[in-house]
Amino acid sequence: MTALNKTGASPPPAHLRVVGDRGASQKAGIRLSAVSKTYRSRDGDVPSLQPLDFHINAGEFFVVVGPSGCGKSTLLKMISGLLPPSTGEIFVEGEKVDKPHGNVGIVFQNALLLPWRNILNNVMLPIDMKRLPREEFLPRAKALLKLVGLEGFERKLPWQLSGGMQQRASICRALVHDPKIVLMDEPFGALDAMTRERMNVELMRIQRETGKTVLLITHSIPEAVFLADRVLVMTERPGAIAAIYDVPLPRPRSLDVMTDPVFSELVQRIRKHFFTQSALD
Repeated sequence: MTALNKTGASPPPAHLRVVGDRGASQKAGIRLSAVSKTYRSRDGDVPSLQPLDFHINAGEFFVVVGPSGCGKSTLLKMISGLLPPSTGEIFVEGEKVDKPHGNVGIVFQNALLLPWRNILNNVMLPIDMKRLPREEFLPRAKALLKLVGLEGFERKLPWQLSGGMQQRASICRALVHDPKIVLMDEPFGALDAMTRERMNVELMRIQRETGKTVLLITHSIPEAVFLADRVLVMTERPGAIAAIYDVPLPRPRSLDVMTDPVFSELVQRIRKHFFTQSALD
């Protein structure tokens, strides 16, 4: 795949290079080949995504950023198996996706916790749904809650927790059955700025300690650069790949990295793809 730059900007310096599909020569956790999506309606076809080709490596933190309506959520639903592509093929862990994939955990923008189940039982929901041995996964659920700072809140109901705490519980729910891949659809979009920053740091720590492959979708360019190993930039609908950027910032990262000139330069370079559109931070 060749990265396209529609801004007419000068070539980036080496440390802000636009990379090709780096995953093509490495072990891929997720692979898309000519994947597109067109919605059918009585008023005619509505193209959502142009054909996409890219890899996400096993253990990689991969972030997709783009304007509203460009097909980001559609992309995530197709990778998860919740929505079929119109053309092309998707492979997760080497298996073609033609139904919901059992080795994938999903985190949505809202925590979507069941109000009548306590936090521990909400985390255990995938285990109950899959009819896996509860006694085997209960210690893992408790360990995950401890990992995200929710030890002692197992018996609380969702309304007794803050929004950030609820979202941490939803991340535990996505991880409890030990999926190799975690898909996240703007999971922090409804949070205030300070809570969102804390959740970004928390998410990086969880990914580092568990080694999961993470695909995160966001509108926020700074969030994308802060979290990602690579950032895929999408065009307006019908969505296509404008560029894929390598993020050369060392890990582990703290919020102080946002003052690094490399961080600022990369944020600005990605922002130039969208000119002054207000849909992106």
